[in-house]
Amino acid sequence: MIGEATRILLIDDEEGMCRMLAAVLGDHGFATTWFTRAAEALETFVPATFDLAVTDIRMPGGIDGIEVLRRLRAADPDLPVIIITAYATVEMSIEALRQGAWDMITKPFEPEELLYRIKNALAHTRLLEENRALREELVGKFHCDRLIGASAALRRVLDTVEKIAIRDTPVLITGESGTGKELVAQAIHHNSLRREQRFLAINCGALPESVLVSELFGHVKGSFTGATEDREGLLAAADGGTLFLDEIGNLPMPVQQLLLRFLQEREFHRIGDRRPTRVDVRLISATNADLKQAVAMGTFREDLYYRIDVVNIHLPPLRERAEDIPALTTQFIRENNERFGTRITGVTPAVMGMLRAAPWPGNIRQLKNVIEAGMAMESDSRLTPEVIAPLLAGRAAGTPGGGEGGAGDGDETPLPAAYTEALADFETRYLIDLLARCGGNVEAAAREAGMNIATIYRKLKKYGIDRTNPA
Repeated sequence: MIGEATRILLIDDEEGMCRMLAAVLGDHGFATTWFTRAAEALETFVPATFDLAVTDIRMPGGIDGIEVLRRLRAADPDLPVIIITAYATVEMSIEALRQGAWDMITKPFEPEELLYRIKNALAHTRLLEENRALREELVGKFHCDRLIGASAALRRVLDTVEKIAIRDTPVLITGESGTGKELVAQAIHHNSLRREQRFLAINCGALPESVLVSELFGHVKGSFTGATEDREGLLAAADGGTLFLDEIGNLPMPVQQLLLRFLQEREFHRIGDRRPTRVDVRLISATNADLKQAVAMGTFREDLYYRIDVVNIHLPPLRERAEDIPALTTQFIRENNERFGTRITGVTPAVMGMLRAAPWPGNIRQLKNVIEAGMAMESDSRLTPEVIAPLLAGRAAGTPGGGEGGAGDGDETPLPAAYTEALADFETRYLIDLLARCGGNVEAAAREAGMNIATIYRKLKKYGIDRTNPA
């Protein structure tokens, strides 16, 4: 059923026709505004006011339906227009379609026929609007929502992404593991002219050389044992789009040579194929290694390095953008609530202080895993220090600590002593300040920090803090 908000513009020099159609359309939930003079309709027309227009083609006053169509579409290109005519000809139909008419209906017609065509036009238009909105949402999602934070370091990254996305310049993204290099690559692709084509990714360090060559370049049937059919490689599959080579520093030397040849000639040979394959692919690479040092050591080709490092985007580690941790934490809590149906509302002030002080060797990936693990074990409405502290110290057996650089194998592997000391120093200073604000009232301090009162007493004893004289 079309909603009452749907508005129809009706133009016909016969007042009786206008009144009849307005009554029929009104019975089906449409709000109709009608005119018997085309000039008046055009003078009062405001773009985006109507969802659809219906106009007769032959009207007095020097403005016919084709001219009405042309002017309406010029003012509002998304407005579907249906032409009514009693004298349909092939030439007239072609001209109407050329000017952007959605449909034509010939007099005499039953009101139900016009109603059917109106609903068809509106359904199609709304589908187009939904598709457009989805594309814009995806672009915005990859440009902003998934690259979370407001730090100066992240703003510089986003500014660079915006500038280079529309160009096909090769990009090398550098940074520690877990900093979000693939998200940046996706942001570049989804803000580029290639956004309608495929974005494919491969981890160059995850496959042996023979498999990697086949994955990248493809092979023909019978080219080696096990090649039972032709296979398209990622370069061919990404034709017109973007190929992301993660951890490119791990490429074996023979594969580096093949990739360099592709970048120079824009074509390659599948394994066992004598015919070259030419594709149009944008290459984005990433590494957590020092490629300049690899070049100096002879493990990475210098000519390939200069081919892929035309524009460099460096992602700072999380410890250098601690001001982004609150926003990232909020996002991860929201995602996990949606995913698992939980109702965690946030973190206590003490937990936020701990998160901001942590060294995060696994970066954003580790923070995400800590939040997910904490939410799985938390019984309070907010994440508390009792749950989060063991995760940060790597003492929670069987819980994910954060991928690369974080505990996560189930072992009770503590982080370096320097971090343990820093955490103790933070907790001591935090408790002293907290008790000072609360006048030494442990119960009030527990409420403000969102901590269990027994935990407060235990930590006061642990750090030798006198609650009556915390300083």
